[in-house]
Amino acid sequence: MHGNARRRAHLTLVENASPDPLAPMSRRPADHDDAALLDAYSQAVVSAAESVSPAVVKIDVRRRVRTPRGTREAAGSGSGFIFTPDGLILTNSHVAGDALKLLVSFNDGQTAEADLIGDDPHTDLALIRVSGGKLPAVRLGSSRGLRVGQLAIAIGNPYGFECTVTAGVVSALGRSLRSQSGRLIDDVIQTDAALNPGNSGGPLVDSHGEVIGVNTAIIAAAQGICFATAIDTTKIVVAQLLRHGRVRRGYIGVAGQNISLPRRLVRHFELPVESGVRVMSVEAGSPAHAAGVEEGDVIVQWDAVPVAGIDDLHRLLTEAYLGRSAEVTVIRRAQKLARRIAPVELLAR
Repeated sequence: MHGNARRRAHLTLVENASPDPLAPMSRRPADHDDAALLDAYSQAVVSAAESVSPAVVKIDVRRRVRTPRGTREAAGSGSGFIFTPDGLILTNSHVAGDALKLLVSFNDGQTAEADLIGDDPHTDLALIRVSGGKLPAVRLGSSRGLRVGQLAIAIGNPYGFECTVTAGVVSALGRSLRSQSGRLIDDVIQTDAALNPGNSGGPLVDSHGEVIGVNTAIIAAAQGICFATAIDTTKIVVAQLLRHGRVRRGYIGVAGQNISLPRRLVRHFELPVESGVRVMSVEAGSPAHAAGVEEGDVIVQWDAVPVAGIDDLHRLLTEAYLGRSAEVTVIRRAQKLARRIAPVELLAR
């Protein structure tokens, strides 16, 4: 190759060489795409927060608590949100339940006393009401179509005049969470949107600003994550609280223990489960006592639905069975027996 040709080839290679990997990257087209995506994410969070925040309130609570020296009044606080213009507010049962006095602070600095309509410790939900003019209200969405990975925004009002916002994604769906009453809260939403102190009872919303859950902080060590009672569950609870002032559940009068069943027993009776609820005691005069259930029986089915443990039994004892009986299958020593039990309403004690 002649000298001129070699020089031309060298110039061509230099012109086509890759850029210095250490050179600034800000002008690459992909960076513009990333910036647009980040901006869209920010806009979604800002838009949702701006539309929902006016309806998010602080709730100051006075309640009577027991101490070794007797009872005394104690103060607490949490968040809540208005979901009807006439002043219905959702919050947590552990925030507003058993309150002597409720004071609601709006984000414009105004305050108003509220009345407790009812609460349900088993789902950690409470319904309170303030009176007044037309109030800003959130839109209740649906939790049925949620997908893992979608945007979730937790909003609270711990100060009474300024909302706090954390954002993340839906980490898991269909979780079960043990409530302070001991029952499981089903269909719980888990997100990585951190739940700040004082934000318990506030709304979990999607990118459209619709409420998909009610934030709860009943796990004290759950830092950096958020659990929320799904809004579809919340709607059912709200309907009962408005109708009855409580959530009606069935009671049969047994104390039980989860046990595993011997494999030979499962095979012999062709049982659909390998565990059940051993009856440890039967309350005199209770529905189970009237049906002939005895201590030592193992409950394995309720109206043909398998019962693998106490939580399964709790889920089945709903308002639907009040006023009618159910056929319960029990294993008594080497016998498989059917008993009909008519639950009564479980009343607060």
